[in-house]
Parts: sequence; structure tokens; C-alpha cells
Amino acid sequence: MEIPRIPLGDWIETGLSWLTTEYSAVTRGISRITQTGIDGLNDALMWLPDWALLLIIAGLCWKMASPRLAIGAVLGLGLIWNLDLWDPMIETLTLVVIATLVAVVIALPVGIAAALSDRLYRLIMPVLDFMQTMPAFVYLIPAIPFFGIGSVSAIFATVIFSMPPAIRFTTLGIRQVPVELIEAADAYGATRGQKLVKVQLPLSLPTVMAGINQTIMLALSMVVIAAMIGADGLGSEVWRAIQRLRPGDGFEAGIAVVILAMLLDRLTQSLRKERKQ
Repeated sequence: MEIPRIPLGDWIETGLSWLTTEYSAVTRGISRITQTGIDGLNDALMWLPDWALLLIIAGLCWKMASPRLAIGAVLGLGLIWNLDLWDPMIETLTLVVIATLVAVVIALPVGIAAALSDRLYRLIMPVLDFMQTMPAFVYLIPAIPFFGIGSVSAIFATVIFSMPPAIRFTTLGIRQVPVELIEAADAYGATRGQKLVKVQLPLSLPTVMAGINQTIMLALSMVVIAAMIGADGLGSEVWRAIQRLRPGDGFEAGIAVVILAMLLDRLTQSLRKERKQ
């Protein structure tokens, strides 16, 4: 007896076709708004002279982290400039910043709601497991029919891919607040909103910042992969080097990605340490 094959792929294709047809006006509007944001931030960063932006980043590293990180930022960004990868680095930074902002804006309310509702928590955890175990390349597939080839599709795929850690850590941080403090707030007559704003969120902020840090790192990795669907930046340099069999150019772009990742990681970690203090 032969068991018939479940046409799961056909169902998914039918669903995507229906969504792209029925909500094409919505996706076009989202695409225009997102592209405007990408162009605006990218133009603003490009407008600054290279040396000025380098000094601004070094100053942020000095103030928020340490003089050692500031010196490392000058050396690392100076190397990127010397390799003629400054403009691709700016394009990558633009995509990471916008994708991270969108992901955090969505993730924080969802994480808070999941922390306060056991039913939502049980519902959303399997969804997050599914999102985090799905191969990154798969997220590029639905982005193309919705938004076409380019940076907007990269933002869409990056947001979906990088959002789960922010939701998980937000939920974890709020749920780890000591019960005694919650009971003390109740004893003083605090409302549910007051407990959230004045007790749970401040105490969970270091954990939330750890989730945002992971979101930034995942966004950077996905933006590089999204070069396969037309995203600009350092990922496109790596993809071009692969296509042309030029390993040297690929390693140069990869080193630039590592430098950018280290700077973003150290800066967000310094924010987390400040919150702990």
C-alpha cells in the first residue's frame, strides 16, 4: 500500500501566491516606506566625510566602552577604508540598523506579552523554535515574491531571522524578576502597568540588552547572506568574489564584516554593563 505524498510545497506556493496577489498594495506601500528609510539613512552616513564618521564612531566607543575599543575602532575602520570597502560597509551598517530597529520594535511588545501571559508563552515558544531552526536561506524565498529583488527583501528576511532572540530574552528577563519584589509592589498598591514599568522592565533590562545584542549579530549575518537576493553592502562584495573566483577579495570583505561585527558587539555589551551597574 503506497501512502500518497502530502503536497506541502504546493500548498505553500498557493498560499504565497494568494498573499502576494491580495496584499500587493500593502507590500508595495511597505516597500516604498522601507526603501525611503534605507536611502535616507544611507545618504546621511555617506554625506559625512569618511574621517568624520570614523571619529564619531571612535568617540562613541571611547565614551560608551573604553579607550582600547576606540583605538581598535580607528584601526579597524581605517583598514576598511584602506581596502576601499568603506561605502559597502556603510550600506551594510544601514541595513543592520534598520532591520534591528524593526525587529526590536516588534519583539519587545511580543516578549512582554508572552512574559505576562502563560497561554501566549506556551503558544509562542514553539513558533520561536521553528523560526530559529529554519535555515537562514529559506527566509530569502518568501521575501522575493513579496518585495522583489533588493534591499527591502533583505530587510524583511533579516527581521524575521533576527527577531526570536529579542523575544526570548525579553520574556526570560521579565519572568526572572524575583517574586518577592513583585509581591512588594502589590503590597504598595501598584497597578499591573506600574509593576511592569517601574519594577519588571528595569530589573530585566540587562537580559533584554543581551537579546538585542544577539539580534544585531544575527541581523549582520543575515544581511551578508541576503546579497544573494540583491542586497547591497559587504555581502555583495563576498558574493561577487565567489562568482568571479577571487578569494582574496572575498577574504577582504569577510574581514570587514568581522570588524563591523566586533564593534557592534562591544558597543551593545558596554550598554548592557552600564545597565547592570
